[in-house]
Amino acid sequence: MSITLVLAIGLDSSPHSTHGTLLRSAGFIEKSTNSIREALADFRTGDFDLVLLGPSISHEQKESLAAQIRALGSRTPIVCITNSLSDHASFADATLNTDTTTLLDGLRELVAKTVRVRSTRSIAFSNAY
Repeated sequence: MSITLVLAIGLDSSPHSTHGTLLRSAGFIEKSTNSIREALADFRTGDFDLVLLGPSISHEQKESLAAQIRALGSRTPIVCITNSLSDHASFADATLNTDTTTLLDGLRELVAKTVRVRSTRSIAFSNAY
């Protein structure tokens, strides 16, 4: 199994810290930030497999951050963590509830799907030459 590097972004350090602990306990390597500006700088210089937008970030900030990441040409999956699934974020690859089991299951599923897509693309690319 490969290592998954996650950029976790949240403005409230308390729940954000809880998510960081949860991610690390599940085997993810997590880089966290409490600043939108710092998050973009980290994203530009890092090689992240996943971006998590915490529940403490407003919907507008999440949408703006996702747009800025996509404007960089990135296809890194973006996940919005929310307290209510009625807050579905159409600009994200997934919207997950803060419930720990649901969150981890959703992240694992998204990572597995991303790995399968990358593998399929690599095979198709190598067969083309």
